[in-house]
Amino acid sequence: MIFPLSKLGFVATRDSDLRGEPAEMADSKELSETLPGPGEKLTKTDFKARIPGLRVELVNAQYVLREAGFSMIVLLAGPDRIGCEQVVDRLHEWMDGRHLDTWFAGMATEEERTRPRFWRFWRSMPPDGRIGIFVGAWITQVIGELLRGQIDEKERDRRTRHFNLLDRMLTDDGTVVVKLWLDLPRKAMKKRLKRVEGDHALYVEDLDYTILEHYEAAQPVIQDLLEESGQAVPWTVLDGSDERARDLAVAETLLRALEQRFDNPPRPPVPAALEPARAHLAEVDLTQELEYAEYRKELEKLQLRLHKLSLKAREQKQGVVMAFEGWDAAGKGGVIRRITQAVSARDCKVIPVAAPSDEELAHHYLWRFWRRLPRAGQMRIFDRSWYGRVLVERIERLARPDEWQRAYDEINDFEAQITEYGQLVLKFWLHIDPDEQLRRFKAREKTDYKKYKITDEDYRNRDKWPAYTDAVNDMVERTSPDDAPWHLVAANDKRSARVEVLTIVCEALEKALKKKSRKK
Repeated sequence: MIFPLSKLGFVATRDSDLRGEPAEMADSKELSETLPGPGEKLTKTDFKARIPGLRVELVNAQYVLREAGFSMIVLLAGPDRIGCEQVVDRLHEWMDGRHLDTWFAGMATEEERTRPRFWRFWRSMPPDGRIGIFVGAWITQVIGELLRGQIDEKERDRRTRHFNLLDRMLTDDGTVVVKLWLDLPRKAMKKRLKRVEGDHALYVEDLDYTILEHYEAAQPVIQDLLEESGQAVPWTVLDGSDERARDLAVAETLLRALEQRFDNPPRPPVPAALEPARAHLAEVDLTQELEYAEYRKELEKLQLRLHKLSLKAREQKQGVVMAFEGWDAAGKGGVIRRITQAVSARDCKVIPVAAPSDEELAHHYLWRFWRRLPRAGQMRIFDRSWYGRVLVERIERLARPDEWQRAYDEINDFEAQITEYGQLVLKFWLHIDPDEQLRRFKAREKTDYKKYKITDEDYRNRDKWPAYTDAVNDMVERTSPDDAPWHLVAANDKRSARVEVLTIVCEALEKALKKKSRKK
């Protein structure tokens, strides 16, 4: 297949366009028919004959991908880990390295260990128009931990579920995901390790020798994990014994995946109708009130309590993630200020969430939230959050029905990874009625330092109150697991709302700290 690039301003029609040598164009399908079989070797002459046309197709495919506006993720893993690095070097030689992002999943750094496991992957995810190559990927760590007896089958299954959902999230979002497992017989692996020892020891890690030492025992473990973690996107297993044939097979696999995407772009599925949710908001008692004197007394007590707890949280490395949602003028800012007043600025940061930037739009919608998760011992408060996907993006039709409906599972998995790491997830919906909202709008318009908060859009959104009510009820119904439930806070009275939120935060943090102390 020749990729059509005539409209892109760059067309490589022969290899001389890339490196100054004449060449004939090769078809990727012809490559698969002439690659050697298992146990056979590709001669140097045949290898060199294939390279020119292959390079043309690879570079052309990169430019078509850039124009089409989607990304590609390539996972490289397997016992041939030295071969993985060699493949990466080869791809950077054959392709346009300016549009490749390569990430090596070695031992996690201290910074990476202070966040949930997939944090370091998400922050390296390529934007639309680029190809990201992840060497080692997440499966390698699981294999090592299984062979060393550091995790059990329950933990393996939990990790596998995250792997599969991540693959599904990315492909549903339009990313092409290719998972390559470079296999290597034990004898060949031992020979290759010995060859790179000494001056080339930077290619080698303890995991290589662990796999070699437990090679026979590792095979059923690897086979099971490849099958279980390949439900959404299957693994392609390639023989790494012959390096030249391996490199061509990798390149051909990438081309085949891109060809399929170019020829058969994904079509949005038609989602099933949602079952009606319970009227959760109707059950909130908005008549609650708190006298000023009692409010001041409770506020002072709760802020002192939270301050002491935040110091313990820093000491015990207890992270906290808070998400605040609610009606316009419901008092989110006031509640957040009462929290931050009690916590040191070194431990707490507020993330105001507005419309996504161009950079954020070029990634999966969860990317901007993953990369802002707190390190262990810190607190992050999101003023608006990832729930915009199932609220404003749903109502304003900024997301298709299939996109916001599948977001419930995606968000549940996102939060599950945070809580499994040991961080708290606290979610608040501040609820008021339409009359109270209108009263606050009018009051803001008369207050000089609050006028900026009121826009025509705020009044326009009032017309969509019923639609937002349905969306909130659906959200609460489908994203309230036991370890990260929604807290619906009556906020017609700002004082009682602030006290209620502070009470919930303090009680949850105390419980988490006690649990962490028991584990020690």
